[in-house]
Amino acid sequence: MKGRARRGRALAVVAALTASLALSGCDRGGHTDLGLALSTMNNPFFLGIKKGAQEEAKARGLKINVTDAQNDPTQQINQMETFTSQNVKAAIINPVDSDAAVPAVGVANRAGVPVISIDRGVNGGKVGSTIASDNVAGGRLAAKALAESLGGRGKVAFLEGLPGTSAARERGKGFEEGIRAYPGIRVVARQPADFDRAKGMDVMANMLQAHRDITGVFAANDEMALGASKTLGAASGRGVKVVAFDGTPDGIAAVRGGTLTATVAQQPKLLGKQAVDWAVRAAEGRKLPRSVKVPVVLVDRDNAAGFDG
Repeated sequence: MKGRARRGRALAVVAALTASLALSGCDRGGHTDLGLALSTMNNPFFLGIKKGAQEEAKARGLKINVTDAQNDPTQQINQMETFTSQNVKAAIINPVDSDAAVPAVGVANRAGVPVISIDRGVNGGKVGSTIASDNVAGGRLAAKALAESLGGRGKVAFLEGLPGTSAARERGKGFEEGIRAYPGIRVVARQPADFDRAKGMDVMANMLQAHRDITGVFAANDEMALGASKTLGAASGRGVKVVAFDGTPDGIAAVRGGTLTATVAQQPKLLGKQAVDWAVRAAEGRKLPRSVKVPVVLVDRDNAAGFDG
């Protein structure tokens, strides 16, 4: 009888421990509270988001698993599957593509894991909130800065971002709206360069072959602007005004050096911190706004020296 009683007590302890582990989110994948699926880590902006998210998670005593999709949307499906196997409390996704991210969000939805998107929206599935810079306002700000640097007249080129992303679409929308206020300026060339520095170089070279009289450039992120600037050489920021978007350390340094005229600075660390904050709220079952807009600021020669993001 005593042996059976001891065995019964042991089984009860095991059952209690198992229940405790299940509630705490532990499994063979280890304890993870949050998952952050980044589109790429080959970009200073997204590294800033990563840093901000990790700092906020650490401050809250949470463990966060950050993954790199290397701009492959199928990888984000796999990463969401990993997050759900780790029983995360919430998942954050920075979509490679706003449409292609829908199946990845569906993985989390089916597992009952709340999802927050960051920097780019998702065109389907159930997403609690989208934490993003005010890209439309930023596009308008860029148009104004470029137009004023040109004295309201000139021919400009527009290097677009990665097609299919909400950030590229919204920045383009804001820029187009803003530049219409300056009838003396014509957009003579526009082409995607996929938010990539090397592609920015190539696209700028192609544009110059067809339009050697370009006097201004808007690039929808710093990386493309820096690529375009390299192609433009000594003319960059001087004979050809170049306005960018992101406010990465390299972009700010180029504004300080005069090769970029200005950049519309996002706050990637703040985006990362806010994404973690809203992911925790989602995990608690709180009602969330559909979108959270983080302000942007124009950085030019007047304020670049003191700007630290």
